[in-house]
Amino acid sequence: MNGNFLATVGMAFGLSMDAFSVSVANGFMIRPIKIAHAFRIAFFFGFFQFFMPIIGWAAGRYFKGYIDSFDHWIAFGLLTFIGGKMLVESRKVDQGCESKTCIHFPTLLIMSLATSIDALAVGVSFAILDIDIMLPVMVIGILTFTVCFIGIYIGNRIGHIFENKLEIAGGIILIGIGVKILIEHLGT
Repeated sequence: MNGNFLATVGMAFGLSMDAFSVSVANGFMIRPIKIAHAFRIAFFFGFFQFFMPIIGWAAGRYFKGYIDSFDHWIAFGLLTFIGGKMLVESRKVDQGCESKTCIHFPTLLIMSLATSIDALAVGVSFAILDIDIMLPVMVIGILTFTVCFIGIYIGNRIGHIFENKLEIAGGIILIGIGVKILIEHLGT
């Protein structure tokens, strides 16, 4: 990764895909979309994707291999919880996103943590490989912010086609991401 900017961008893009999927799902639910909503969600995801590798790197320096043994269970649990909550709320009378808290601090915190667990693990691998993390974490954070900001508008633009089914789709997407993370880590 040292000096290989394209490899860094590719890795950052891969790490940002979970947050992008969640951003699209949130864009489905936000009515009407405001730039402040998109910025807030994108900022949370970008910040956590930036910061979690730093935490992983620091932890990796002291606890090599320890985080890797359970990170997939944390991501699976958090994503399944949020996805399940979205499925339950999809059964309620149509409400605006404000009442469903998809842009409120506690939900954004959980979604950001859940989608950045892989970034934490990448930070651990940076420590194990003795890689300078400043360039990669900056690229990861900026790219994640950008794709999430765009993802919210993509979700919002096509959301009117599906009406009430979108929250169900968002919940299923989150649960699917959690299952994907679990399967990937249990398979290795």
